[in-house]
Amino acid sequence: MGLTVAPVSWWLLAWISLVPLWIIVRLGEKSLKKQLLYGFGWGFAYHGLALFWITGIHPMTWMGVPWLASLSIALFCWLFITFWGTAIVLTWTLVMFYVNKSVNQSSFRDALLRVFIGTALWCGLESLWSQSPLWWTTLAYSQSPHNLLILQLGKLSGFTTVTAAIVAVNGLIAESLLLIRQSRQNLAFLSLPLLICFSLHLWGWNTYHKPIEKSRDLGIKIGVIQGNIPNTIKLSPLGFQKAIEGYTSGYQILADQGVDAVLTPETALPYYWENLVNNSSIYSAILAKKTPIWLGAFGKVDKGYNNSLLTIDGEGQVISRYDKVILVPLGEYVPFQEILGGIVDRLSPLQAHLIPGDPDQIINSPFGKIIVGICYESAFSEHFRRQTARGGEFIITASNNAHYSHAMPAQHHAQDTMRAIETDRWMARATNTGYSAFVDPHGNHLWLSDLDKYQIHSETIYRRDTRTLYVRWGDWLTKVLIITAGLAWLWRAWD
Repeated sequence: MGLTVAPVSWWLLAWISLVPLWIIVRLGEKSLKKQLLYGFGWGFAYHGLALFWITGIHPMTWMGVPWLASLSIALFCWLFITFWGTAIVLTWTLVMFYVNKSVNQSSFRDALLRVFIGTALWCGLESLWSQSPLWWTTLAYSQSPHNLLILQLGKLSGFTTVTAAIVAVNGLIAESLLLIRQSRQNLAFLSLPLLICFSLHLWGWNTYHKPIEKSRDLGIKIGVIQGNIPNTIKLSPLGFQKAIEGYTSGYQILADQGVDAVLTPETALPYYWENLVNNSSIYSAILAKKTPIWLGAFGKVDKGYNNSLLTIDGEGQVISRYDKVILVPLGEYVPFQEILGGIVDRLSPLQAHLIPGDPDQIINSPFGKIIVGICYESAFSEHFRRQTARGGEFIITASNNAHYSHAMPAQHHAQDTMRAIETDRWMARATNTGYSAFVDPHGNHLWLSDLDKYQIHSETIYRRDTRTLYVRWGDWLTKVLIITAGLAWLWRAWD
């Protein structure tokens, strides 16, 4: 399963990868301990491989962290987030162990009930985990950014709709194989998961091919600057000089090309705007070119910093400021500061802890309300749904991505692709080292940058006010599945 996610993207395997675990849990040993061991193995393999890019933070010698300590921190982070993701599979295995004891008949009816309960349970666990500060590896992102047909399901109830499809098809295949093992006359049951998989993709194909409105009045030509400033020099005088030169010249070129606005990456200039006004050429360029810019910088707040994206108009005035809401545990703030602070505090290059922004921020721009995400927030679909429901008309995301291996930018682009589809919005994304991109509401990228290369590019995206079922009602499907599965389980127990 770990090979299904970007950049390997063998997404077809996701439709059968859960089958072995399902069969083992269904027919496995009576010992719960052995069942949990199987679940742990599957979960560790998936989440561990998918998240191995986190080890790319090593070495952190450029931050003054000794080589061995840097390796220890990287391994600790990888193991911690891997175990956290594996806990989903362990919990699912634990509950399904008892489900299989009560729904234990080798009948078509019980097989369907087990699939229904197993699907509802997995969706419920992913939904619960997505409310935590640590979230990335939903089964759904195994399909992004390549299987755009099935990703259209995200418009219905978010990422859990895709997860439900994957788990249900795997479960039906597993149960069909078990029924066939019992009797060759049950061979026809294998057609059910194939029919469901085909039908879901057919629905996605129909949705994917619906035309996207491109009214000239709603168009916004946005220029993106990919600064390509390595983290090793980002906070040094050399890094500041290179960043100022790169972003100033990129801004001037894009402004001369007639863009309506310019978008820069997360902390493109990692300083307070007030300091940049007095000490940088970017401010003079804004006053000269009169083109609005979204600038990644730091925002002032009591007892710390905000990781901010500033909306600066053509007069050089900050007309709105988005402060990052969902911070990276261990990287941007230290949870359980009293216990862990002295161990992992040096993961952050800041001298004070970042402070999260208000989840209810509404960000205005010269082009109307916008939906904003900074880096890690791309994994949290509710963050984008909430802003869309409040009137956001297009998405901009700003990220760094220079901390990790090249697998991470590919997965980050996959996450953003899902957010554009779920909200039915155009997206412009600027990153420091790649992948910067422009994405349409169906998930197609109009342009995708190279990695580790300074680039500027512009495209026209369009404001939209559509409201998908997901934007209107949130993750309603998971609630329906859990309630219905629970009632069906009770009915089966009393039958």
